[in-house]
Amino acid sequence: MSFSARLSHCECCPRHCGVNRLAGEAGFCRVPPGILISHAGLHFGEEPPLSGTRGSGTVFFAGCNLRCVFCQNYQISQEFENNPTRLLTVDELAALMLQLQDEGAHNINFVSPSHMVLQMADAIVLAKGKGLTIPVVYNSNGYDEVASLELIRGLVDIYLPDLKYLDNGLAKKLSAAGDYADVVPGVLREMLHQVGHLQVDGEGVATRGLLVRHLVLPGHLDNSRQCLRFLAELSPEICVSIMSQYSPQYQACRYPGIDRTLTEDEYDEIMGHALDLGLDNAFIQELASQDLLIPDFRQDKPFEAAAADEPCRSDQHILKKRKT
Repeated sequence: MSFSARLSHCECCPRHCGVNRLAGEAGFCRVPPGILISHAGLHFGEEPPLSGTRGSGTVFFAGCNLRCVFCQNYQISQEFENNPTRLLTVDELAALMLQLQDEGAHNINFVSPSHMVLQMADAIVLAKGKGLTIPVVYNSNGYDEVASLELIRGLVDIYLPDLKYLDNGLAKKLSAAGDYADVVPGVLREMLHQVGHLQVDGEGVATRGLLVRHLVLPGHLDNSRQCLRFLAELSPEICVSIMSQYSPQYQACRYPGIDRTLTEDEYDEIMGHALDLGLDNAFIQELASQDLLIPDFRQDKPFEAAAADEPCRSDQHILKKRKT
């Protein structure tokens, strides 16, 4: 039985909608049973171990199982019906993966796969049978179904989840997921159990492991402290990307507190907290990323820098240990 057959009673994510997507019924994600993508190509704006020198072979799925009011990818996560998309078969997605490998991608990077995990799994199996050898990255919002992750064990080499919240009230208000803080700890434990800590080759490019992202939200530093504390308790060796790139996109200006960018003092405070917790394997960003890393998926090259013809590249580097 194919993985996608389970879409007849879809419980692939924590929403547990139970709809028959194979018959055209729509769940929370509003995505049909086919593979709906918004963009695919080499991307240089991921963390350095993922982008490397040749780029990450990103495949952006349309739709999402969250409703983040500040989503910088809202054009494809929330408003995908109004923007260009491509409906692919499993065979076509497998061929796309092999094409990205031929173009020199360091990895195949599935972005927002939580609601497309079953179709993705079928395509990975097919692509591997046809010669896919580069690592597969599962790049999610963290609101994943542990049973689905157990199902795809062995198909994913690198997990790249968000840890957005450990505050259910905040998660409900900003992402329409009132159980996010209950779900995500188990998700991260399963991911770490499957692939271990991040491993890189001689050129510093990731080959396997877990890298957790946390976006620091302005005015909600307690949430960030709680998230980092959980990661330190999970394993002080865990690799974490502490992101400063928040800017009030989509509907964020309607929500007091997140209707502004992050300040340098706020970000410095969270970086200091990470060091105090012993999270030395941390990537950090310059605050300039707030302007540079906002994509426009109406364009053929959505990550083209606003002020240059070169694609946006990651501005991240490793957090340095505090001098004593």
